[in-house]
Amino acid sequence: MRKKQAKKRPLLPDPKFNDQLVTRFVNMLMWDGKKSVSFKIFYDALDIVEERKQDEEKSALEVWKEALSNVMPHVEVRSRRVGGATFQIPMQIRPDRKVSLAMKWLISFSRKRNEKSMALRLANEVLAAAKEEGAAVKKRQDTHKMAEANKAFSHFRF
Repeated sequence: MRKKQAKKRPLLPDPKFNDQLVTRFVNMLMWDGKKSVSFKIFYDALDIVEERKQDEEKSALEVWKEALSNVMPHVEVRSRRVGGATFQIPMQIRPDRKVSLAMKWLISFSRKRNEKSMALRLANEVLAAAKEEGAAVKKRQDTHKMAEANKAFSHFRF
C-alpha cells in the first residue's frame, strides 16, 4: 500500500451505560450526523426490550449484548480467482469485523421490519436475535452454510 493505515480513533463510552460498544452501535445507527436522535432511538429500544423480555434477571443491555453475540458470524466466504475461475473460500473473521457485521446486520434488518417506529423495530429485532430467531440470525446461519458448502476450496487460502 502507498499510504500507511489510518489510526484507530478512541471511542467515548455512551453517557447512560458507560459502554464503548453502545457508542459504536449508535454510530452505525446514525444518519446524517444526528447522533442525539440515534441515541434516543437506541435507549427507547432498550426500554421496550426491558418491558418485553422474558428473562427477568437480565438487564436490557445484557439482552442486547446476547443478541449481538447470537448474530456474530465466525466464518465468511471471500472470492478468490485461481486460474481463471472464481472460488468462494471460507475464512475466519477478525474479532472487530465480527462485531461490525453483527451490528450492521441487526440495524439493516431492523430497518426492513414494518413496525411503527425505528425504536420498536430495533427492539423487536434484538428480542428475536436474543432468542436465536429473526432475520439477522438467519443471515448468520446462511453465511455459515455458505462457508460449510465451500469448505472443499479452503486449501486456496492466501
